[in-house]
Amino acid sequence: MLAKVHAFVLQGIDALRCEVEVDLNSRFQPALGESNKPTIVGLADTAVREALDRIRSALFNSGYAFPDGKMLVNLAPADLKKEGSALELPIALGILLTSKAITTDRHRKFLVAGELALDGRVRPIKGALSMAMLAAELKMQGVLLPPDNAAEAAVVPGVEVYSIDSVSTLVGFLNNQLDLEPYNINAADADPSTGTYEVDFADVRGQELAKRALTIAAAGRHNLLLLGPPGAGKTMLCSRLPTILPALTRQEALETTRIYSACGLLPKGQALLRTRPVRSPHHTASGPSIIGGGTIPRPGEVSLAHHGILFLDELPEFPRHVLEVLRQPLESGAVTISRAHSSITFPARFMLVAAMNPSHSGKGSVDPRNATAHDTVAMERYMSRLSGPLLDRIDIHLEVPAVTYRDLTSKANGTTSAKMREQVQQAIAAQQKRFGKDATTTNASMNTQQLKDHTHLDDASQALMKQGMEELGLSARAFDKVRKVARTIADLEGSTAIQANHISEAIQYRLLDRRF
Repeated sequence: MLAKVHAFVLQGIDALRCEVEVDLNSRFQPALGESNKPTIVGLADTAVREALDRIRSALFNSGYAFPDGKMLVNLAPADLKKEGSALELPIALGILLTSKAITTDRHRKFLVAGELALDGRVRPIKGALSMAMLAAELKMQGVLLPPDNAAEAAVVPGVEVYSIDSVSTLVGFLNNQLDLEPYNINAADADPSTGTYEVDFADVRGQELAKRALTIAAAGRHNLLLLGPPGAGKTMLCSRLPTILPALTRQEALETTRIYSACGLLPKGQALLRTRPVRSPHHTASGPSIIGGGTIPRPGEVSLAHHGILFLDELPEFPRHVLEVLRQPLESGAVTISRAHSSITFPARFMLVAAMNPSHSGKGSVDPRNATAHDTVAMERYMSRLSGPLLDRIDIHLEVPAVTYRDLTSKANGTTSAKMREQVQQAIAAQQKRFGKDATTTNASMNTQQLKDHTHLDDASQALMKQGMEELGLSARAFDKVRKVARTIADLEGSTAIQANHISEAIQYRLLDRRF
């Protein structure tokens, strides 16, 4: 008897259709020395090939017999690598169909996925959100999956989600003996605009100039580097940057959640990520862990920070080759991992926010006008760990001075996240009017034509820009960065045209161009 079950496999973060075929020949009589053990074909990895032993125990402990005879399990398409444990429940379902424990064809309307425990319980899987999207694309009625994955799958409209907690539940539901209701998600759990943060910029004493730079960075999605001595509050400032960014749109939340779902990092029972992700890898992280990779490519930190922030603390302590792999995704907003058998592209549109000390000892000033000869030598040695092309891709370089005693003991409240967010929203509204409300373009991501159209400089601004390029030795890329930052500053002030004071402030944020 032949049974067919609809399942899926993950390729990167995308769900691809997989048909599980189970063929049982009950009349097969093995020859002397020939094995009667079930066989799995279809480019399955070790975990999938071992599934039959777990499935046998799960069926037996659930009260169902494992059929006798020669069994062949085919996973189609045969040229697609199958890995993970999500195929265990579909294979078990195929076996139950061949043994006639299930007597209906109701399973044909659903995609099925789940990992089996030896007692018949169904454990969570990776990629449930992508699975539900695939079901919607194939116009199937719904999905059958573990209870822990029901919330994330239920955010896809038009797809019925049924929680299957055990083999017995699966059999009862498909035999119409158990009436299950589709999982209904709480509207608030699927609304990214309801996300909240526990920190606030009001906690930061002093550093009003740094808050200004962070406001500009958030308003235009500009990459940012903070330099200053230990204890100046660089990490504290960067950790509060998400509180002034606009709330995730539903489309952004779906894109980001799909990455976390495929990696198995979505918290249990959570439907959508409702706050922008902040990834802060340690400086001992490897290149593949940052950019993504592996024998079967998986997303790295840059993709996990999609629509959020990648925070690199103590930037020069990262190996140089690790930092250099960031250059391409900073420009394109995507990462392509190529292997002999396939090439997979992961989204990676993130804000790079970095912090560092001016020297290995933490002492000295970044600005050569304020640095001693000894500080300059120490800083040059420390800064040599960073390449000029990487720093060239960072829009804003800002020195954060040590916090004064007066600021630490002041009872006056500093600028709050709410006030900064209000300014950011004003600038974003101007960008939406300029580029279109549904466009993903921000000031930081303007292309050449958009720069030409929206960053016209008057005579005074051009004179300042010429002086800045000659004195700082700005590259062509830095020239564009200055114009983009100036456009954001103008948006924050409600100005339709870029003026000389906007260019002047933007040039001040190219602090490290004096050295590279």
